[in-house]
Amino acid sequence: MIQLEQVGKTYAGRRVLGPIDLEIEPGGITALIGPNGAGKSTMLTIIGRLLSADTGRVTVGGLDVVASKPKELAKVVSILRQENHFMARLTVRQLVSFGRFPHSNGRPTEVDRRAIHAAIAFLDLAGMEDRFIDELSGGQRQRAFVAMVLAQDTDYVLLDEPLTGLDMRHAASMMRQLRAAADALGKTIVLVVHDVNFASAYADRIVALADGRVIASGTPDEIMQPQVLEEVFGTEVEVVQHGKHKVALYYRVEPLQPAANVAAEHEGALTT
Repeated sequence: MIQLEQVGKTYAGRRVLGPIDLEIEPGGITALIGPNGAGKSTMLTIIGRLLSADTGRVTVGGLDVVASKPKELAKVVSILRQENHFMARLTVRQLVSFGRFPHSNGRPTEVDRRAIHAAIAFLDLAGMEDRFIDELSGGQRQRAFVAMVLAQDTDYVLLDEPLTGLDMRHAASMMRQLRAAADALGKTIVLVVHDVNFASAYADRIVALADGRVIASGTPDEIMQPQVLEEVFGTEVEVVQHGKHKVALYYRVEPLQPAANVAAEHEGALTT
């Protein structure tokens, strides 16, 4: 279980998160949704100990993320940040190998090599494991980083916007692979995702944040409600049933005004 107790964070005197009390049950996929600046990435990086909370306490799998030794925590929880920059020129295999460092200390064993190979195969990267990261497309690169995190072989996997840079086909493929990792490998995956429809289709639980607060938490059926999504995102949302899942329609096509009317409105605004 991931447990947050009165967790808060402040930047330059402005509270950006919390205080939050939240429990994320082990197993399956939990999606964090909300508008830009809602606190999703802040909360995720605090859980992964890449950022310190100003108040409160976080435990992952029973380990206090502040009090635990880094190597001990790295065997329980792994995290992929939204922005990943490697200065060295690495191949896919070399990058994925970094995920085994908490286990191998830089001296990979046969167990480590099998884990690396499995992660590469799981993300469909076997045909490009000897290619350099800077030679890959954005989507291929993102899959390589996710493979690195899965190679770490932790029970808890934190992913900050893993669909960044992926087109529709590859985004759907990534979500299917993460779903398989949760189901087949028994991982607890917590991810930040912007498209609520991916959360609806693939997640077991959704946590909705806005203004640094948890607005709602529950199953996709509970969260995919117009009144909930409108409170979270501050825009009109229609929710329809599509097969087994609910889909949010959050765009409106307004009739275009004649150009003359638009020009007149602008002229009137400038002269008042």
